[in-house]
Amino acid sequence: MARLASRGLTNRQIARELVLSVKTIEYRLGNAYSKFGIGSRTELVSRLALSS
Repeated sequence: MARLASRGLTNRQIARELVLSVKTIEYRLGNAYSKFGIGSRTELVSRLALSS
């Protein structure tokens, strides 16, 4: 999910891709942001680029 977000997909597009609700995507991405200690998609892209 985080990788899809880092590729520029919207929450709605991610939800369609994974067959989940938009609310589920929002909740889980929020948890990912918290886990990584970040606050935005931009920071998520940077964080995932470093871990690859």
